[in-house]
Amino acid sequence: MKKTLCTSILFACFMPLIFGASEKKRVAILNFDFGTVHRWWSGDWDIGKGIADLVVTELVKDGTYSVIERKALDAVLAEQNFSNSNRADATSAAKIGKVLGVSAILVGSITQFGTEDKGFKLGGIGGKWGGFGGGKVGTSKGIANVVIDARLVDVNTAEVLAVATGKGESSRSGLLLEGGGAGGGGFGGGGIDMGSKNFEETIIGEATRLAVQVVSKELIAASGKVVAIKVEIRGMVADVDGKNIILNVGSSQGVKVGDRVKVLRVARTVKDPATGKVLREVTEDVGEVEITQADEGSSTGNMLSGGEVKVGDLIRSQ
Repeated sequence: MKKTLCTSILFACFMPLIFGASEKKRVAILNFDFGTVHRWWSGDWDIGKGIADLVVTELVKDGTYSVIERKALDAVLAEQNFSNSNRADATSAAKIGKVLGVSAILVGSITQFGTEDKGFKLGGIGGKWGGFGGGKVGTSKGIANVVIDARLVDVNTAEVLAVATGKGESSRSGLLLEGGGAGGGGFGGGGIDMGSKNFEETIIGEATRLAVQVVSKELIAASGKVVAIKVEIRGMVADVDGKNIILNVGSSQGVKVGDRVKVLRVARTVKDPATGKVLREVTEDVGEVEITQADEGSSTGNMLSGGEVKVGDLIRSQ
C-alpha cells in the first residue's frame, strides 16, 4: 500500500475544519433582531429565531451555500458569551464567524411585522386563534405586512458584502387562506412554529413566507461576493457492514451526499522523545468512500475502491 505522511493537528474549535481541501461557501445565520417591532404584540414569541430558521430552510434547499447547523451555532454563542444585543453588529458577527470557521455570517433585522386591521385582534401577533376550521376567520379585510433586512458580513474584514431586503404582504378577508384549519388555543407565548402549515395559512404567515423568499433570492444572487473557504473533512470509521461504511462526521462538519473521502490507516506514530507529544502519524491508503447519506453528526458511504476497512480508520477529504 502507498504510504503518506500526515501531520497530526489539534483543533481549538469543536468543528474539524482546516484550510486546504474542498471549497465551500459556508455561512452561519444569526437570529434576526426584532426589537423595533416587539411592542406590536403580547407575549414573548421569538420571531427573530423563527425567521432565521425559515431563511436557513430556503438557503439549504437552494444549495448555493453550506449553512452550519443550529446546534453548532448555539454552542459557539454560548461558549463565547455573545449577548443578543451585540450580535447584529458587523464586528461582533465577524468574530463569531471566525470561531465557526465560515466564509460569511448573516445578520438581519425585522423592521415590520403585523396587521393593519385591529379587528383581527392580532395586536401584531398576540391574542387568540380561537377555534377555526373553514379557511376564514374574521369579518373584515385585513392587510399583513412583513419586512426583513439582511446583511452578509465577511468574517475576516467585518465588511458588509451584500444587503438584501424582503417585503411580503397578504391582503384578504379572514385570518386564514382558503382551505386552512386548526384547533383552538392561545398564541403569542413562544410556542409557535413559523414553519408549520397552520402559521403559513394565516395572513401574517403568508406575508412572512413571501418576505423570506424574496430576501433569500437576493442573498443567493449575491453569493458571488462571498469567498469560499477550503475545508477538510476529518473523521473516523465508526462501523463497517460489507461495503457500507458509517462515519462519525456529518453535515455539521461539512459532509454532503456525493462527497468522496479517503480512508487512511495509521501505520506508525512518531512522538517527541522528550515530551511524548505526537509529532506525526505515518498513514497508508486503504480506499475511497462515496457519501450516500448524511445527518448532523454522522454519515454513510459506499466503498468505491481499496481494501478492507476497519473501525477506527481515518477519514480525510480528497
